[in-house]
Amino acid sequence: MYAVEVRDRIMIAHSLPDPFFGPAQKLHGATYVVDVAFFREELTKQNVVVDIGAALSVLHDVLKPLAYQNLDELPQFQGKLTTTEFLCRYIFDQMVKAAREGALGDDGKDLARIRVTLQETDVARASYEGPVRG
Repeated sequence: MYAVEVRDRIMIAHSLPDPFFGPAQKLHGATYVVDVAFFREELTKQNVVVDIGAALSVLHDVLKPLAYQNLDELPQFQGKLTTTEFLCRYIFDQMVKAAREGALGDDGKDLARIRVTLQETDVARASYEGPVRG
């Protein structure tokens, strides 16, 4: 399986209002390094997994509405615990939608899998991986 990975970063604020999260129940900030890996069983006719420029652009577009936002105030996250794991899946879903709609080029529709990893600190990260094809 071939893979190409792109990276961006995002700064957000949020709270995790559940006793499970201890002090993180209060409003706090996080800066995530966001890695998105694209997987393909065979290379395209151009011998690539995906257009890296398109992948970087799509990732930027997916993250932009979240950047410098308090996630507690965004309608799509109302009533949700916006944990690192939850955000991985949210970003994954947005990347898959973009791939299926052709934002990564026609070859992006044929990707096998995408993995989204959010690195919260130098010692902690979470990820979500799944198929692109319907």
